[in-house]
Amino acid sequence: MKNFSVLAWIAAFAFPLFAGTPAHNLPKASPLPVPAPAQAAVPSSETDQTLHAMHDEMERARTRLQIPGVSKPFYIEYRLMDLDVRTVTASFGSLVNTSTTRDRIMSVDVRVGDYHLDSSNFISEDGFQGFLGSTGQVGIDRDYNSLRQDLWLATDQAYKQAATQMSLKQAFLRSLTKPPEIDDFAQEPPAQQIDPRIDPDWTSRNWEEEARKASEVLKDFPQLNGSRVNYYMVYVTYYLMNSEGTTLRTSRSLAAVEAALDTQADDGMLLHNYYSLYVARPTNLPDSAGLRKSLTQTGTELMQLRASPLVPDYTGPVLFDAPAAGSVLAQVLAPSLSGARPPLSMGSSFDAIMERFGGRSEWTGRVGTRVLPSNVTLVDDPTLKEFQGNVLLGNYAVDDEGVKAERVTLVDNGILRNLLMSRRPGPDLQKSNGHARSAMLSDTIPLASNLSFQSSDSLDAAALKKKFLDACHSDGHEWCLEVKRMDNPALSSIRQEDFNEFIGSIAGGLSSGERMPLTVYRVYVADGREEMVRGGHIEGLTLRSMRNILGVGGDSAVGTYMQNPAGGFAGTALGAFGSAQGGIPSTVTAPSLLLDEIEVRGFHGEPRRLPIVPAPPLK
Repeated sequence: MKNFSVLAWIAAFAFPLFAGTPAHNLPKASPLPVPAPAQAAVPSSETDQTLHAMHDEMERARTRLQIPGVSKPFYIEYRLMDLDVRTVTASFGSLVNTSTTRDRIMSVDVRVGDYHLDSSNFISEDGFQGFLGSTGQVGIDRDYNSLRQDLWLATDQAYKQAATQMSLKQAFLRSLTKPPEIDDFAQEPPAQQIDPRIDPDWTSRNWEEEARKASEVLKDFPQLNGSRVNYYMVYVTYYLMNSEGTTLRTSRSLAAVEAALDTQADDGMLLHNYYSLYVARPTNLPDSAGLRKSLTQTGTELMQLRASPLVPDYTGPVLFDAPAAGSVLAQVLAPSLSGARPPLSMGSSFDAIMERFGGRSEWTGRVGTRVLPSNVTLVDDPTLKEFQGNVLLGNYAVDDEGVKAERVTLVDNGILRNLLMSRRPGPDLQKSNGHARSAMLSDTIPLASNLSFQSSDSLDAAALKKKFLDACHSDGHEWCLEVKRMDNPALSSIRQEDFNEFIGSIAGGLSSGERMPLTVYRVYVADGREEMVRGGHIEGLTLRSMRNILGVGGDSAVGTYMQNPAGGFAGTALGAFGSAQGGIPSTVTAPSLLLDEIEVRGFHGEPRRLPIVPAPPLK
């Protein structure tokens, strides 16, 4: 569909500037950590020249890289990714785009200092990095000599940047009354895992013809203004090698169908709907007949939404069905799951952006205290491959820093016991538990993988609905609201400008709990009758709203979503808004949730004018 990334003015904060600082201004040599042993040799039977090139250049950099008078690097890391991608996009039965591409990108990280204080995790006032950098594309033919040349230049540049960054960081720390005492980098034993490469297999299916046939069914909805049906299939081989002795090669695949539909109600309100499906490999995607059935249901739901009445302002109990509850948890919990310390920043801009996007953790410093109801347990388990027959795409054995994945019980009977950790220590925990994740070689940060919300005191569907209606009656409401699905603008927006408009409108309210439902029903207390309504958004739905849950359903729905890894998005409420193109596969398993005192604000804006001339016929 499209590859959404954060605006350039946000991304600029993530990169330091190396402007040729004279050697006498660089940090002086300091006592070095114990030298790492020689880099473990690549098995002689291994024919992958990528591993051999990475090993040989790593060994040369590890032993010879040093500027006179400047500390040697204590840590060097090479990451490389092979990408084979197939995309097919269709609209109303016509092919819009089709492509098959192969890319190879690398990232080099060089750190000076030591594990306690190094050159990483610092944002200076200089927000621009020159065109020569340590991350970029490399040759796709897996040539040994070409890759060594690229690694050599990138390592040289990364070392110079690290030396400059260390100088700026030390100067900044001297200006603080009390510099942080937490280590910058956790030591971990080296890992060795060389899995077989998985070569792309697009199968014998005609993807272009399938996309045409699937999208053609949307011609049955003449009120649609636009539609996109996007097939996305990717094979990835990930390499990691560091100077501590870690060597990693893993392969995975992902296939997705993401569809977006938009229309306009008779009163001028713009409306949309989306469909998404994620599977492990292309052969698992449904055929065009199965997809046509799903898209027909999506289009029918949008037409019902188009004809539904506007929802008025409302405050009271809200029942979130399991799919909606999973989306809410992904947005609300994400900022507080990470135990890593945020980067030091010389300016307030970075902190302001994170706060605006709902990126402030409410669980830092609260390990051992109650954060959720006493009957709730929250677990993240990247080692889990399936749940009740559903494949969990957040599964992995080793994280993107080469640390073995661990099952982590975050909350046990309401008490916060743990947090997700990478090799970046935090105020509560100092060791990694294998949750460092990234996409497209973005910075690794602790992120959820397969998150599960469990309750020891659940209700069946009938009992939960009765409790919901009883709560409505007790509050004196004639009707209350049930949310069946939440919105995802990364999938429901057909055009980039639609996504930018959405982010601009909602970003200011994320920190205070503004959330966007997609399908909402008014449920009447007298007889349980349901009526779809439109135009409302939720206010004040924060993590604190989860401390007093009125009821938890006995159902559980597995929701697969793509975490958006873009700088400024990852680890915030916006991180749940991603697409298959560049997103990090993740799942949330959640039951229906009944929450009290939820505020829903009806539509108070100005509707758009209808088109002067009706749309041309689709058939």
